[in-house]
Amino acid sequence: TLGTQTDYRDGEAQTDPYSPEYVVPGSIPELLTLATLAWGRGLPAGLAEVEMIERAREKRAWEATLPAMDSASNIAKRRKMMDDMERKEWAFREQEIEKLQEARLELLKELLRRQEENQNKLHAKCLDDQWQNHQKAKEEKIKKIQHDCALMLRKLIAKRKNVMGKLERRDIIKEYTDFASQTYAPLSRNGYFPDNHSECYVVKNCYLDTFAGLCELEASLPDYITQVKVKAPKSKYATTETGFVKRSARLEVTLAQVHQALLEKKKVKEPKKPFHFLEKVEKPILRPPTPTLENPSIEEEETELAVICLQKLLRGRAIQNMMFEEKEKRLELIRELRTTQALQEDGQLLLEAEAQVTLALQRQQKLQMDKLSSVENHLAREEGRALANMFDFLSKELVRLQEERKIHAFVMLAERERRMREAEESGRRQAEERRRQEEDEVFRQAREGHWWGLHQRTIDSYLEDIILSSIERAAEEQAREEVQRRAAEINDIAYEMESRRTRLQSEEIVAELVYDFLIPEAEKMSIREKVRQSQRKHIYAAHRIIHRGTE
Repeated sequence: TLGTQTDYRDGEAQTDPYSPEYVVPGSIPELLTLATLAWGRGLPAGLAEVEMIERAREKRAWEATLPAMDSASNIAKRRKMMDDMERKEWAFREQEIEKLQEARLELLKELLRRQEENQNKLHAKCLDDQWQNHQKAKEEKIKKIQHDCALMLRKLIAKRKNVMGKLERRDIIKEYTDFASQTYAPLSRNGYFPDNHSECYVVKNCYLDTFAGLCELEASLPDYITQVKVKAPKSKYATTETGFVKRSARLEVTLAQVHQALLEKKKVKEPKKPFHFLEKVEKPILRPPTPTLENPSIEEEETELAVICLQKLLRGRAIQNMMFEEKEKRLELIRELRTTQALQEDGQLLLEAEAQVTLALQRQQKLQMDKLSSVENHLAREEGRALANMFDFLSKELVRLQEERKIHAFVMLAERERRMREAEESGRRQAEERRRQEEDEVFRQAREGHWWGLHQRTIDSYLEDIILSSIERAAEEQAREEVQRRAAEINDIAYEMESRRTRLQSEEIVAELVYDFLIPEAEKMSIREKVRQSQRKHIYAAHRIIHRGTE
């Protein structure tokens, strides 16, 4: 019986649609597969939700077409179909990921574009501010130049008036006839300031300068000017002694105003004045005659009761026929309800038999699933064993390669040290040879005779060849022994490190290799990109300034 009106729309006060609890007898309808969707999370459904529903329908249809697991061929066929479906799902998932990545990439591009636009706007604003500052400085310089120009022009005009430098007498008549002369409008640059003698324009009055004059002026004014009486306005509301207006009084005044406004709107017409001599005589209203009821006879009452009973029988039969027709129309629904609720014993027995058959099928399916899971477990074990052997072989190969690189490094170091020692030994040998040559030359010069000198040179060359060959052979053997000894020591050290090294140390070695080869290159690339980005804005600003200047 009451109505309300709000300031809000239905959409602003709309809540999530109500979903009551339900119990599904028998098969699950397709609509309940969408129970995960809610208002704001998939509802109202869009294109993505429609595609999801179509994929779910296709998957249910595909599940219905899967062969039973009752033979090896069916199991192989089922596994092949499941593998194909899994590949399709993975491909669809990859497409979704690619779409998501493309959307993120587009968003990132948009953000970068906005950032670049904001940066360009900021640079443009900075350049505009600088341009405004330069323009202001330019205008100030131009104003100063124009002012100096006007000053110099005035000086030149004044000098040009008296080029010959003759003295002229003052022409008083001309000055007083020219209203633009110094007599009427003197210039301040000539030493005249109009505000110096401003007191001469002040109005002097005895009534304003002296106290007696002020008293006389006040006495001459009427009383209503000097003695102002202000009457306080009467309040519309009934106030208390302290001047507070009660709520009841304010409400009474408001109601009186509303009542007055309603009366003005109604515009009640004044009733017509009655006649002085004529009076209307009202006639009394005639009452209708009182109805009378005759007492019916006993036969009529019995006949009426029989007719009423016959009517009840006919109406009951008609309702019964209508119910029978409706029951025939909805016989399938009644049978479904009877089988669902198990109201009859036959239905209960059928349901129990179906339940037994279902349990037997479930047991058989469970056994088949157990067999399939055991086969899969064996296959997974074999796959794990093969993968473990492969990973073991790869790790050993990695260790072998690392050790081979270490040994190669040690060999290179040994070779370098050998060459350094050979260089030192060759230097010492050359010094000894030089000293021996000097001694031989001294000995040769000391000896006399050509024959002795010839034999001496022959002996020296022979001995020199023998000594050089023996030294080279000895050095080669010594170097070979040194390399073998160092290689044995390096092998012992490498085997000992291999026996003590853990998996963490191996990962550290790999991490060091990655850190030494990959990370420095990535850092160099990032530094180059930062330098390029930092230089780009300066180049862009310089280009804009140059292009603006050329325009």
